[in-house]
Amino acid sequence: MLEIGNKKFQSRLMVGTGKFNNLKIAVDAINQSKAEIVTVAIRRIKSNYKSISQEADLLKNLDWKTITLLPNTAGCKTAEEAIRIAFLGRELCRSIGQDNNNFIKLEVISDEKYLLPDPIGTLKAAKFLINEGFNVLPYINADPILARHLEEVGCSTLMPLASPIGSGQGIQNENSLRIIIENSNVPVVVDAGIGTASDACKAMELGASSVLLNTAIAKAQDPIKMARSMAKAVEAGHEAYLAGRMSIKEKAFASSPVFDLTINNSKNDVFK
Repeated sequence: MLEIGNKKFQSRLMVGTGKFNNLKIAVDAINQSKAEIVTVAIRRIKSNYKSISQEADLLKNLDWKTITLLPNTAGCKTAEEAIRIAFLGRELCRSIGQDNNNFIKLEVISDEKYLLPDPIGTLKAAKFLINEGFNVLPYINADPILARHLEEVGCSTLMPLASPIGSGQGIQNENSLRIIIENSNVPVVVDAGIGTASDACKAMELGASSVLLNTAIAKAQDPIKMARSMAKAVEAGHEAYLAGRMSIKEKAFASSPVFDLTINNSKNDVFK
């Protein structure tokens, strides 16, 4: 069971709401993923729900009694901007009946070309928001030292990227992810860069607590099938991690032992 803050979840898959071709596909894919945490970009939603975005329409079409909203500060370039948007996210949670939901996915991205998170701005905003009672889930590069600092100030999770957001490159930071997972005492959610089910499975096999993805489902040729496959991949990867993989050997070893068998033809004439 995944535990974040004071909340517990059966599913270890988190999904986003952007980039789907239409609202029906988005709703169906999210439901098929069985995700219990869904993240929404607050900057793309107007307070009156009459928004320019698909994300706002999703708010009216998902079951928020069974799904926890994870507002995010995507699009914020500074710590100050992210802090302001985080408070709007908290208000949004209240508006859908989640009065005790203080989750915020913290994104501070000043780099418009590569969309890499700003470590200094993220740490600054995290400290402030934690003091204001938020459960902060920070999106970061796969930086073990930054991860340690964010955990020390009280973040509820760590969310290192596997590779650049939306790239579908899969896991390009395996060694750094391993270090973060090994040293962390809070859930590690691998976020960004997942391209297909095997990437999600690999992240969980490394020992991640969860995977968050969006584009891999939204831009798949069949988002519904991909959502189902992601749910299975995350579960399988977590089970494999708990099982413990076999050690890697340099040489081949026969899977069946070889015994010295002597056939007694007088008693076991089985070849006639």
